[in-house]
Amino acid sequence: MVKYKRILLKLSGEALMGDDQYGLNTDIINSYVAQIKEVSELGVEIGIVIGGGNIFRGLTGTGKGYDRVKGDSMGMLATIINSIALEAAFEMINQKATVFTSFSIESIGKRFNKQEVLRSLKNSEIAIFSGGTGNPYFTTDSASALRAVEIEADILLKGTRVDGIYTADPEKDLSATKYSKISFDEAYAKKLKVMDLTAFTMCKENKLPIMVFDMNKEGNLKRLILGEEIGTLVHL
Repeated sequence: MVKYKRILLKLSGEALMGDDQYGLNTDIINSYVAQIKEVSELGVEIGIVIGGGNIFRGLTGTGKGYDRVKGDSMGMLATIINSIALEAAFEMINQKATVFTSFSIESIGKRFNKQEVLRSLKNSEIAIFSGGTGNPYFTTDSASALRAVEIEADILLKGTRVDGIYTADPEKDLSATKYSKISFDEAYAKKLKVMDLTAFTMCKENKLPIMVFDMNKEGNLKRLILGEEIGTLVHL
């Protein structure tokens, strides 16, 4: 029995680089889509939001002379590139997937519409949400929280390169310990960087739990869906 029937999986753009310095690492993408397909075959409905940091980050652009709005627009387009790559990788393994965009770009994907998304999910398609929220000044963390609430997901899964939330950065502080569970209020009080504050607050207000886990360890996504206690759960 699966623990979660409908999930929103947040993936970072940087994770798609693998050990590369830039762009898309085929081995990482193929690993991700294979794991996601395996979970889909268990009957889980899956939405995905992916960042664009492997190609362009809006905040980085402001340091290069772009204003924030233009920089964020470029970042949103980067997420669309990543979403197309994921869709293509899914098609290669015969997994149905549809790209939904936050703004009109008809030749690439469908404009986000809740009812259309739900129909796709019930048809065992992976829904890939691209373009962030469609607005500047909002991160893909915020987009993932927004889409998770809109599609009425059971949980928001944040797939990262670390295995959960720690008391401090485990790469810098060897004495750091991992939380198995932590409340929203405690995480906020301890100033733990789970997601940006906008996304974090949206999840709390809508009673949407967050699970932070290591997506790069193959099999983790399936184990989590089946109820195994891995990663860190942020709850009310």
